[in-house]
Order: sequence, then structure tokens, then C-alpha cells
Amino acid sequence: MSFPHPRQTIKVDQPSINDTLSARLASEITKCMSGSGEHLKDEGSKTQVVIAGATAVRFVIAPLDVVKIRLQLQTHSLSDPLSQLDLRGSPIYKGTLPTIKHILREEGLTGLWKGNIPAELMYVAYGAIQFTAYRTITLALQSGFGEHRLPTSAESFIAGAGAGAIATTATYPLDVLRTRFAAQGTDKVYSSLFQSIRDIARQEGPRGFFQGVRAGIGQIIPYMGIFFATYEALRLPLGTLDLPLGSGDATAGVIASVISKTGVFPLDLIKKRLQIQGPTRSKYVHKNIPVYQGVFKTFRHIIKSEGPRGLYRGLTVSLIKAAPASAVTMWTYERVLNILLEMENTAVGAGEF
Repeated sequence: MSFPHPRQTIKVDQPSINDTLSARLASEITKCMSGSGEHLKDEGSKTQVVIAGATAVRFVIAPLDVVKIRLQLQTHSLSDPLSQLDLRGSPIYKGTLPTIKHILREEGLTGLWKGNIPAELMYVAYGAIQFTAYRTITLALQSGFGEHRLPTSAESFIAGAGAGAIATTATYPLDVLRTRFAAQGTDKVYSSLFQSIRDIARQEGPRGFFQGVRAGIGQIIPYMGIFFATYEALRLPLGTLDLPLGSGDATAGVIASVISKTGVFPLDLIKKRLQIQGPTRSKYVHKNIPVYQGVFKTFRHIIKSEGPRGLYRGLTVSLIKAAPASAVTMWTYERVLNILLEMENTAVGAGEF
């Protein structure tokens, strides 16, 4: 749809313009609702995408997030006695269920939801920014290349990677806060969200809120690129299967999440270890975390002291957490988006738009 330049003055019959816009909007919505194979980013307006993405809040999986972070920050191993020589009072976690039992025994039920407030804020903001950026980048690519449109997989990869990088950078301070709260044991480093923000700003400056951001962006670009490319490739084929509750979107989200998460997990672990660097490094539940500087130096340090397996601590629980989270996110996104489109379609048909 094209519009006259803002500085041009054109006299037209106002009712005819309203009729034309309503008719064309109704036509576009009908195309989106017809299931004709259009991409996820072609469905709905920018506002709808923001609302749909922001509804996927993952309170239920918060305990798995805490377990994952605790395992990622652990530099010692139960099966390696030599790694336990310098524990400094740090616990030894092994496996998801034993770690959950240990946290319940030592910290109580609330210990499994440490860092949930900044995590919830991050998920809402991240979802809104991510889906909006994804749609915006895709439309820009389609407009920029015109008739020579990129292949679907390449378009999805670029849009997903770009959207992930933008959303990660914008919400990264919340990610740092989430990690630091989840890493707290019985001895509290921060007693409240306000105190954590104040102390980090005072002791570490603005850089403190972006510890490990390079690893975060380096992780999220391939992750989101692979995720969206895989999701787009699987969504329509799985949508033709007779799955309960129209869960083809959820199944595509699970598969895409497992593939992409496994591929970039070492960078996620490096990011977590960099996030707790600073003056409070030795005050968390794992008091023997080394001093790390930079992504590549951290990578070499972990390989040297822990071996390649050290880069994959917490992978199992990460996949357990990420798979249903992605399924819920994408299923909710598709369902809510369809509801919003139906509401808008009804409003257009009733002449309320």
C-alpha cells in the first residue's frame, strides 16, 4: 500500500478512502487467516506481534532456570576429586533432581525462584522486542530486495539473528540481575532488586550491567537464526498433521529449540560465568569461581581446567527447560495472534476499525 508524500496536498473524498482502506485491510487479514503458507512475520500488525510475544511468561520453569545457572557456574565435579580441593564451602551439584533437592534442603522452596522477578521482566520485554524486530527486519528485507527476494531460510535466519541481537542487548541488564540472584546461596549478596541495581551501578558502573554481553550476542545471533529458520521450515509441514490442540507450532518450537540450544550452549555457559565477575564474585553459592576476562580467554581457561565437558555443564536441564519454554512461547504466539486477528477482522466487518 502506497501513500502520498506528507508534504503533498491532495483533495479526495474521505469516505471513499475509508472504504478502500477497510476493504484492503479485510483482504489482508483474510489472507493471513486462510493458512495459505504465509510466513509467521507476515501475520498481524506490529502491535499484535508485541502483545502476542509479551504474553509468553515462563513462571513455571523458573526452578529449572535456577538449577541450570547453578550447574553452569560450578567449576568442580563430583567424579573428579582433584577439582574439589578448593571448594571454599561451595556445594557439589550433580544432575537436575539432586540439585533441586539440595536447594530445597538448604534454601527452602523460595530458593528455586531466586531471580524470578528480573527474569519475568526480561522475558516479557525480550518477547515484545524480539517479535517486533523479527517482523520489521523481514519486511525491510522483502522491501529492499523486491522481486529478487531472498530464499525463505536465509530471510528467516537473518531476521531471527538480528531480532535476537537487538532483544538481547536491550534486556541484558535484566539477564545479569537474574543470573546474580539465581547464583545467591544462603548468604545474600543482594537483598532486593533495587539494592542490586544501586550496588552494581555504584561499584561497577554501567559496564557491570553488561558483563559478558559479547558472549550473549555471539550466542543469540546463531541461536535465533537457527531457531527461526528451523521453526519456519517445520511449522507448516507439522501444521498439516493431526496433532492435539493444533500443537504443530509447539512441536516445531521444541525441535527448533533443542537443535539451536545445543549448538550454542558453550557460549551461554561462558556468558553466565562472565556475568558474575566483579567485586561480588566470591560471595555467591559457588565461592571458587575463577577470574575470567573475555570470551576467548574464558573458553581456553575452561578447556584447560575442566576439559570440553566443562563447556556443557547444565546442558540437560537447559534442554528440558528450553524445549517447553519455546513450545509455550510459539504456541501462545500463534494462538493469541489468531485471536487478535479475529477480533480485528470482526471490528473491520462491523465498521469499527
